[in-house]
Amino acid sequence: MPEAIILLQNSVVPFLCNNDNITIDNLNMTSDIPYPVEFIQIAGNNNQILNCQIYGPNQSGDSSTWVVNRAFVTQPNVTNLLARNNIFYTLRQPAYLNPNSTGTIMNNVVYNTRGYVVDRAIFLFSGNSWGNPENAVDIALLSGTITGAPYDSLSILLSSNSNATISDQR
Repeated sequence: MPEAIILLQNSVVPFLCNNDNITIDNLNMTSDIPYPVEFIQIAGNNNQILNCQIYGPNQSGDSSTWVVNRAFVTQPNVTNLLARNNIFYTLRQPAYLNPNSTGTIMNNVVYNTRGYVVDRAIFLFSGNSWGNPENAVDIALLSGTITGAPYDSLSILLSSNSNATISDQR
């Protein structure tokens, strides 16, 4: 279980990772109310998010109407991000992966979100699992995202991620 607790009490991004080789490890992050920001913004290369638990407070209604809060967001052109062994829940999205960003998302547990959003980024998804309440989808591949590896074949992507539900909008 994560050691330190970060409680967001204002609409600010608490972690701006603008440099390379930053590791965020073993933190528990939440907020007092849902703020329309991410907990972690990645702008540098070779960064890591490891062993964290990031979650928002409960929001009423269907998740499509929730405040857009996210565990992390990549800036365009980020390379080699690793998100591993985290738990993300009760957020609009666990992550928004912006164009031309790359990395690996592995062995995370995600539930009660609208799922990872891949916007023309290239990420290897492996070993992820999904809890309850279920996500709206587990992984959304937006228009313009590449075809081929690492997203095709979809059956391999599904099977290597606990039978993920995929919204393929490419």
